[in-house]
Amino acid sequence: MRRRLLITALAMLLAAGPAQAAGAPKKAEDKAASAHVDIAPVALPVVVKGQIVNYIFVGVRLNLSPMANVQKLREQEPFFRDALVRAAHRQPFTKADDYLVIDEARLKAVMLKEGVRIGGKDVQSVAVLSQTPKRRTGVPKPPTS
Repeated sequence: MRRRLLITALAMLLAAGPAQAAGAPKKAEDKAASAHVDIAPVALPVVVKGQIVNYIFVGVRLNLSPMANVQKLREQEPFFRDALVRAAHRQPFTKADDYLVIDEARLKAVMLKEGVRIGGKDVQSVAVLSQTPKRRTGVPKPPTS
């Protein structure tokens, strides 16, 4: 009888361990912080004197307001991506002093404008997650100041 009680108590202690390790449930603040739309990486051209000299693969995140309908806006991700590609081909985000990265400030400004146009007032800010150049060598040197 004692042996059975001891085995049952040991099993209950082992089962209670993971529940305590899981910690407290996430708060609403965590949900609000995760309100975003990640745009799949897109190849943006680097154009110098009318010639494409490189492509930069850029990952972008649109940060949303806490009250945004995240699912609805995530379904519009192809429209956000299309707007980014069209804007980059209309006026490339080429930096004058470095052909291995894009002009982040311009990209953020243009993408925020396009994001608000597509997604409405729920788009609050834009973050550039990653920039990876297609070529690191063989790219012309930018002019020195």
